[in-house]
Amino acid sequence: MQTSQNQWPKFRSASPRILLLTNQYFLVGELQAACERLDTEHLMINFDTKEMDLDTFVSKMLTALTTFKPDFVLTVNHLGVDHEGVLATLLDKFDVPFASWFVDNPHLVLGTYQDRHPAKTALFTWDADNIDSLKAKGFDNVFHLPLGADPTRFVPHGRQKEEWCAPISFVGNSMLFKTLKRLEAANPPQRLLESSIMIARAFGESDEHFPGRFLRKNFPELREDFESLESTFRTQAYETFITWQATLMYRLDCVLRTLDFNPLIVGDPGWKELLKGRDGWRYHKELSYYEDLPDFYPSCDINFNCTSQQMKGAVNQRVFDVPCCGAFLLTDYRRQMEDLFEPGSEIVFFNHPDEIPGLVDMYLNAPKKRQRIAQAARKRILAEHTYDHRMRSLMESMRATFG
Repeated sequence: MQTSQNQWPKFRSASPRILLLTNQYFLVGELQAACERLDTEHLMINFDTKEMDLDTFVSKMLTALTTFKPDFVLTVNHLGVDHEGVLATLLDKFDVPFASWFVDNPHLVLGTYQDRHPAKTALFTWDADNIDSLKAKGFDNVFHLPLGADPTRFVPHGRQKEEWCAPISFVGNSMLFKTLKRLEAANPPQRLLESSIMIARAFGESDEHFPGRFLRKNFPELREDFESLESTFRTQAYETFITWQATLMYRLDCVLRTLDFNPLIVGDPGWKELLKGRDGWRYHKELSYYEDLPDFYPSCDINFNCTSQQMKGAVNQRVFDVPCCGAFLLTDYRRQMEDLFEPGSEIVFFNHPDEIPGLVDMYLNAPKKRQRIAQAARKRILAEHTYDHRMRSLMESMRATFG
């Protein structure tokens, strides 16, 4: 294959060369560590969280592309990708494939991006339910890639603290302040604003994945108000608000079912507002993902999980992290979990919040059963669900598609 002066052969060696883009998102560290364990040559560019001027951005990318000569560029949730399409133009010039692994709803991200470099772009999504809708948006190369665990990071270090010990715990954001910020950004008209909680509740109780489509179908009297948002930024902010508000209400409903068991709630101060006046629970400020959680999870008899409403079928990070530490998890049912774990023997779930108290009571009184299930889940993770497995799968898909 003949290449121009600006291009080079791709996927010629047994292991690809990967240019990683990040702004300190947690998952990129796992991918970098997996590359090191797999002896995969890689270079990381950290754009940090600050705004970078266009000249600096282009200079950094040009240097990396022309000196490192990657087989493809990889990012998570499109982080490091500019909205104006400058990166896409550069990748097109050098004929470099691009991979973006979405571990949050891609439809709440992609709408504000231009020049998607579609011919050489592959999207990976942790939620298999997104595949058809992403293809409908013009992305031909879409793959399912679930989350996983890093067993070198999520292993107890023996640093448990007495304040962490609890019969049941929940680690998660209250979503209170996040929803308010998204609603402020959307600045919806008054009638839509007044109906927002009702819409969010109905969306959370539905099987629909897309809040905009759900609103148009189920609240036709508000369609004109919704479409009056006009800009992609405001529309996306409002759809994100609906998703996060639905999560807040669902998450609160589930947590309230645990209050008879003295739960420890770990997260932002929004929980103090949501549970104000409620007895029987303890609050702990947010913990460090890497430094604290591997020791925190084994400190609790039951680690409780209720999934964000941005995914109706996929499982979240906690489903892998908790058992990877050898700890027990009680989670809500998601369709895709049965492709990852054996129900009952490797994962325990509730189908409806009404089931929570009975399951908590049963498993608090069955320590040996909790231990067996946690050990079986950890064994499955080590065999099939580490980030080494995920990186191998991603690299094989990129080679098969663009090699």
